[in-house]
Amino acid sequence: MFFRSIILCMCITVCVSAKDKYNVLFIISDDLSATALSSYGNQVCKTPNIDRLAERGTLFTKAYCQATYCGPSRASFMSGYYPDATGVFGYVSGRKAIGDRETWAEYFKNQGYHTARVSKIFHMPVPKGIEEGSDGSDDPRSWSEKYNCQGPEWKALGVGETLEGNPDGKRPVVGGNTFVRVEAEGDDLVHSDGKAAVKAIELLNKYKDMDKPFFLGVGFVRPHVPFVAPKKYYKDYPWQEMELPSKLEGDWNDIPKKGINYKTSENMKMSLEQQKKAVSAYYASVTYMDVQVGKVLDALEDSGQADKTIVIFTSDHGYHLGEHDFWAKVSLKDESIRVPLIISMPGGEALQSDSLVELLDLFPTTTKLCTLEIPDRIQGKDISELLRDPQIKVRENILSANNKGWVLQGKRWSYSRYKGKTPNEELFDLQKDPKQYTNLIKNPEYLHVVKEMRTAFTNKMKAVKTNDLK
Repeated sequence: MFFRSIILCMCITVCVSAKDKYNVLFIISDDLSATALSSYGNQVCKTPNIDRLAERGTLFTKAYCQATYCGPSRASFMSGYYPDATGVFGYVSGRKAIGDRETWAEYFKNQGYHTARVSKIFHMPVPKGIEEGSDGSDDPRSWSEKYNCQGPEWKALGVGETLEGNPDGKRPVVGGNTFVRVEAEGDDLVHSDGKAAVKAIELLNKYKDMDKPFFLGVGFVRPHVPFVAPKKYYKDYPWQEMELPSKLEGDWNDIPKKGINYKTSENMKMSLEQQKKAVSAYYASVTYMDVQVGKVLDALEDSGQADKTIVIFTSDHGYHLGEHDFWAKVSLKDESIRVPLIISMPGGEALQSDSLVELLDLFPTTTKLCTLEIPDRIQGKDISELLRDPQIKVRENILSANNKGWVLQGKRWSYSRYKGKTPNEELFDLQKDPKQYTNLIKNPEYLHVVKEMRTAFTNKMKAVKTNDLK
């Protein structure tokens, strides 16, 4: 457990005029596990720039996405609705589902903000969308201006290797949603994230002379596969020294078939060497992304706007790096549903909150902090008080989903329900079994807990589906 000092007071200035309202700098990484960041306790992966943001903001240890893969997660926090409210579980913006209702960025735009997107905020296929430099599933109404950042992805010059479906090592480097590592030639600017940082810096410098506040969304695509980063970032992560998570024999025996992730060491046919190379490449990609975050934070300081800008850093969902022999996203285990989240206010100090929060909370929270009226329709919660008192309790449980089921998770109990016939549930005691190895759903000693969680789940789903979209 990584300990941070807790400071219980923080000054948040209330602004009145449009020109003096807080700006919002929203930075989002793609497929980033909280456990890969040194500010969250990782002792191997180097993320000094995200760490320094944490040293002047509130780090949330229990922040969760509402969908465990890119498209529906982004559509959710940008629209303000749970996926089960909109029905959006595909790779779309969610615009068709919400009609003329405003997205998070669009709401700020209509309140007098200049809104801009750099690279991936709504869903954009990686690597294809980055190779093409396309808009992906963007929502044009949300932005005053937008920019895409093209990159070579798996075609980058350098030493490349396909890590999955390649037991004999003869498969060439391939595209698609595939575990590929590339120790690339050239510098940061060859790749999409390097270009995204440059564009963000350019915009921050331009906005310092603007007569209205800004909402700037900067999307970095690493560490999403392919794991492509300049080769200098690999030097700190020799694959031979990477450690894999502990394994438990028979780990899958007590969970439903739908609880087994779509990518596993078994179906990816990855040797232990290839698994270690995947961790090495993931860490190199994270460090590369972290350097780009640092460039943007430096530019914010240099532009003179840091003292009136809220900075948010997060990811669209978590990521497995071998836990339960699972890889990538989508599962309903904690590694997949938990995200890093840091919110830094001007003049902020290092705080840590263990309260349960959701990505859906970003829309109402930034709205409140910028002294705007929170729309009644959105389903997240205003967590701005946690920036003053991180011990406040906001909710009992969080809800996340994939295309096979849902998980309702609190501080102690994690309850998953999958679509289909019983037995189709999981129950884990996070206090006694934080790594979620023992499914208690059939244990008669926990029948009362199962009943409580089933009732809580039913009530939560009813609340989610009670909205203005119907």
